[in-house]
Amino acid sequence: MVHLEIYAQDEILRRTKRRHGEVKIGERVATVQDTENWEQGLKASTARFVVMGIPEDIGVRANYGRGGAYAAWKPSLDFLINMQSNDFLRGDEMLVLGHVRCGDLMAEADKLNYKLESDIHTARELVSEVDARVQGIIQAVVTAGKIPIVVGGGHNNAYPLISGSHAALQKDIHVINCDPHSDMRPLQGRHSGNGFHYAWEAGYLQKYAVFGLHESYNIYSALELFRAHPDRLTFESYDDIFVRESIHYFDALKRCMDFVSGAPCGIEIDLDSIQNVPVSARTPSGMLPVDVRRFVWHCAENLPAAYLHIAEGAPVLAHKQVDNKTGKLVAYLITDFVKGMNG
Repeated sequence: MVHLEIYAQDEILRRTKRRHGEVKIGERVATVQDTENWEQGLKASTARFVVMGIPEDIGVRANYGRGGAYAAWKPSLDFLINMQSNDFLRGDEMLVLGHVRCGDLMAEADKLNYKLESDIHTARELVSEVDARVQGIIQAVVTAGKIPIVVGGGHNNAYPLISGSHAALQKDIHVINCDPHSDMRPLQGRHSGNGFHYAWEAGYLQKYAVFGLHESYNIYSALELFRAHPDRLTFESYDDIFVRESIHYFDALKRCMDFVSGAPCGIEIDLDSIQNVPVSARTPSGMLPVDVRRFVWHCAENLPAAYLHIAEGAPVLAHKQVDNKTGKLVAYLITDFVKGMNG
């Protein structure tokens, strides 16, 4: 069974705020018409990019983090499809597929007490089920010759994105990740802090570069792993770039891009990297939005991108209203990626 909620064209148009004399991206994007044969629909589409969401936060909670990452997908899509279609970006380069169904797993996760180790173990088993659902869909999208653009959920979803791309391409996958954390925590059951370590251990991830790593928020064992494998693992620290200024932003980025060049490359963004954005691990000391937009554009322009993944946005506030600025920022990052790939 494929756990995929496919969006029809009527759904996209209903959410597009159309105005006389204007054309919005939602009026240009492609959709899959035949939900029973969605894989064939993907192959037949001329769109190069497939936009989809993963509305879950189980991996974050299984990593003792703050929930809310399930809520990033819908506002991000709404802002994306309500941008203008123009000479800079028409919109027909993209197909909006839909979202991975996680509602049943989220319901199970909501019953758990995350102060109990037994329930943390259960949550990590649920993350493994999310892995299975996401991997199969990503494999189908990449097999169809498309580039996935994935929004929402915790950074645990990096693992099925890497494994699904590897299965489809039958090639080693490299990854560049804009993130304060390496997400190379121990293999102690799946959660948002060890997706890259699991992909590394399984042999799917060949080379991995972290851009903007925060020196004081990464565990010793992860840093030791980087030191032990300098030919396959590297990072440029936030502290070197923005605090000590011992290396220029673009020089640090070029080092990371050169390190992961030469193979299909996943482009990862943890919104934790941006200062004061509502996320699972909000930071008062991070990059500005334009710093991350530059990261996306330059990576898209210079690397053979396998996918784009924007993770950890948690725009739901305490009173259950949504901070829409997060969705607008994600929409900007998506368009920067598409523009960079289009040259």
